[in-house]
Parts: sequence; C-alpha cells; structure tokens
Amino acid sequence: MLLFRFLILLCLLGSAVSFALYVGTGNPRYKDWGWKVLKWTLLAAFCFFTVLILERVA
Repeated sequence: MLLFRFLILLCLLGSAVSFALYVGTGNPRYKDWGWKVLKWTLLAAFCFFTVLILERVA
C-alpha cells in the first residue's frame, strides 16, 4: 500500500514537472503529456481509495 501511494505521488510530481516545462518552453507537447499523466493518476487514485473503502465496509 505504501508503494502504491508513493507511485501516485511520483506520477503527480511528474505531471507537475511536465506543466512546469510547458510554462518554461511553451511547447504544447508537455501540456498534453501532463494532462494524460494527471488523468491516469487520478483514475488510479480513485480506484485505490474505492478498494480501501470497500475493504472497510466488508
């Protein structure tokens, strides 16, 4: 579980770095990559917390 939290944090950090690169360079490729990473990270985090909630209920 700690590993999964670390991976989510690492992906969020990667997304933030990508957005920072977009701001610094103006290259839209970094913005697109940042949105993709952020989208999949939030989806994975939602699934992770759904499993945690379901474990508490059951």
